[in-house]
Amino acid sequence: MSDEREPRQSRRTSLLASLGPGLITGAADDDPSGIATYSQAGAQFGTSMAWVMLFSWPLMAVTQVIAARIGAVTGKGIARNLSLHYSPWVLRFAVLILMIANIANLGADLGAMAEALQLLIGGPAPLYTVAFAMVCISAEIWISYRRYASIMKWLTMSLFAYVGVVLAVQVPWIATLRDIFVPNLLLDSDHAELLVAILGTTISPYLFFWQAAQEVEEQTERHLPPLQQLANAGSELHRINIDTWVGMGYSNLIALFIIIATAATLHASGQTNIQTAGQAAEALRPIAGPFTFVLFASGIIGTGLLAVPVLAGSCAYALAETAGWNEGLGEKLGRARGFYGTIAAATLIGLALNFTGIDPIKALYWSAVLNGVLAAPLMALMLIVATNRAIMGKLVIGRWLVLVGWLATAAMALATTAFFVM
Repeated sequence: MSDEREPRQSRRTSLLASLGPGLITGAADDDPSGIATYSQAGAQFGTSMAWVMLFSWPLMAVTQVIAARIGAVTGKGIARNLSLHYSPWVLRFAVLILMIANIANLGADLGAMAEALQLLIGGPAPLYTVAFAMVCISAEIWISYRRYASIMKWLTMSLFAYVGVVLAVQVPWIATLRDIFVPNLLLDSDHAELLVAILGTTISPYLFFWQAAQEVEEQTERHLPPLQQLANAGSELHRINIDTWVGMGYSNLIALFIIIATAATLHASGQTNIQTAGQAAEALRPIAGPFTFVLFASGIIGTGLLAVPVLAGSCAYALAETAGWNEGLGEKLGRARGFYGTIAAATLIGLALNFTGIDPIKALYWSAVLNGVLAAPLMALMLIVATNRAIMGKLVIGRWLVLVGWLATAAMALATTAFFVM
């Protein structure tokens, strides 16, 4: 009996050990801004758009697998590979757009976290905004990479708050399951615009830069060379696949739970206009009770603590790789001043947006526009890199990844076009 239990425990330990950059990246995608988008989908249209989360999962996972493999195989991040092999103006444009979009998103996320904490305990939201920004900057600069990665893994558990919300409310499961597995394609402008917003939230350029860079960090931490230098890289590629598919599946599952929760509560009671995650939490209180409200608001804070460092970190990786600076959360401050300075500057500029009178909803809108402009071209460039034997050696991606990668790129290009048409 004990002999049977040991292999099972070993497999569980092996699976947990495989989860790292992909899990953190997927969880960071459900940031407070994403929560607002999913809440709006559930409040406005019920579960009629729940199928999008099932549809987008393979597109998102394959895109992130490609980004992760570029980092792991070459030992360099996305920006560094682009700088070595393609025109500098392409990279500079991509990094500029990325940083503007990320900073707008950073500001909105910090504001949403402060709003959620104010709803929970009262007090001054501006002070909370500053405190959250300082905590995120300090953690990235002063905590070692190994401990920081461990903290971020634990923060991914905060997303289970939204599972708790669904369990605490009455859900019409038969109708909900039908909406998840049977696409309801409505082509009016409101549905089309929200479809674009959901795709833009789930497949975001900052996630590409972050996960590729984290694969490089993992190799450095484990004293591994780039995979193209290994005689047998199969086990590492397998780890990347498991980590990424599980991480993106977790991300989309939690997004699905948010849509279901807000559909069963806000939409069912006629509360259809939700603009921020904080508004969704506050609207839940009289409808679903204080316990559900606390769970939802707490989830906003937890996901924000995960997402803000990822948004700032992806800016820093992209800029440092472009400029040729020392980079990485495993580096000491004295050896990577530009890298850590970018993290601090991006977070502080995002913080400042909360005190300028700029409408955070409009900032997020333009952030979505910029991400849409950048996503499809960047995805195409990643596919070109990942299929180039001069860059990837024998570890170029296979036909299945190429096919689904181009399908994801086409979907994002169509979504961006629809966004501008609307």
